[in-house]
Amino acid sequence: MKGRSVVVATAAIATAVAPGAGRATAQATRPAPLAAARVRAAVLDSMRAVLGRALADSAFPGAYAVVGDARGTTIGLGAGRIDWAADAPRPDSTTLWDLASLTKVVGTTSAMLQLVAAGRVALDSPVVHYLPAFAPADAPGKARITVRQLMTHSSGLPSWRPLYKEATDPAGALALALATKADSAPGRRYVYSDLNFITLGALVTRVTGEPLDAYLARHVFAPLGMRDTRYNPPAAELARVAPTEYDPWRQRKLRGEVHDENAYALGGVSGHAGLFSTGPDLARLARAYLNHGTLDGRRVFDSATVALFTRPQDTTVSRRALGWETPTGGNSAGHYLSRRAFGHTGFTGTSMWMDPERGVYIILLTNRVNPTRRNTKVGGVRVALADAVMRALGAAPTFPPPPPLTAR
Repeated sequence: MKGRSVVVATAAIATAVAPGAGRATAQATRPAPLAAARVRAAVLDSMRAVLGRALADSAFPGAYAVVGDARGTTIGLGAGRIDWAADAPRPDSTTLWDLASLTKVVGTTSAMLQLVAAGRVALDSPVVHYLPAFAPADAPGKARITVRQLMTHSSGLPSWRPLYKEATDPAGALALALATKADSAPGRRYVYSDLNFITLGALVTRVTGEPLDAYLARHVFAPLGMRDTRYNPPAAELARVAPTEYDPWRQRKLRGEVHDENAYALGGVSGHAGLFSTGPDLARLARAYLNHGTLDGRRVFDSATVALFTRPQDTTVSRRALGWETPTGGNSAGHYLSRRAFGHTGFTGTSMWMDPERGVYIILLTNRVNPTRRNTKVGGVRVALADAVMRALGAAPTFPPPPPLTAR
């Protein structure tokens, strides 16, 4: 698969202007890292170079990257094709990607932010207060686990459980997830766990009385104008879905059904995985977070709660924010995003990072698991893209970058 070409799908420059008094003054105070045409050209060149190298290395069949700022300037770039076949469609702004664990932040964390801001959920309340089934009689230690500990992956729950092998229907899979015993005391250590966010998705449903997908569609995606973000894409949309893995469990190549086996067992709708989306939709979410909860003059998230959710919570355990990761110098944020940045990755090859200090976001959508999850090269691509974009913007390193490779 060497030598695959890079194709610019979009290189659009657009500035969103919303109605409302004081809009111009507010906009003038925001960082405008992409204001200059020469900077936009340098950023586009850096994106093209990184994705070109990734394609030549067969890191994925195709990708779509978006770089933008809080003011609405965006640069979109498509690379390769959505499948390995030579006649497969090229990825563009309409391609739907399986977000995998980006679901945790795009969906579940955004819902939790709203519920906390509204006073309907308290971060330091025990989870069992909202979900009695979370602490069954044979697991009394779970009664001390708080909502905050679920969101920072410090709950003490194990990292994973093969629900798809144990349950026969979505209700049974959820019951097993909620009944899973902790394997360490809460608040003591960081263990990234899908079970934390499966539980949080159930909590959203219990508190609001709405299924998770319905709540998100009504309260997050519709207000933000994210028209293409959903669980379980309908058959009419399959032609624009990027295929993922040939799944040995389901015995078929996946397209339009969630890649994550446990999310599939949960009916395709879960707090930890299952969302599909496009580059432009995620750009709208990123702009809302960078604009302290507003987009196009409409407030969707409370500004103080956005600030709370996007900063590290307990650095004695980890540098996790609420749902979000923060830069460490060793994760997908790379070395140039500021310490105020926050982001996340998805197993299928997706990632997004927002930097409120520099007013920029970087989104990478790929189907690196096509045809197999054994291809792990996207990790290096994420770092390379973040670093290249930030260098093009003239940023100084926040963390020491690795030394350049030398010929032997």
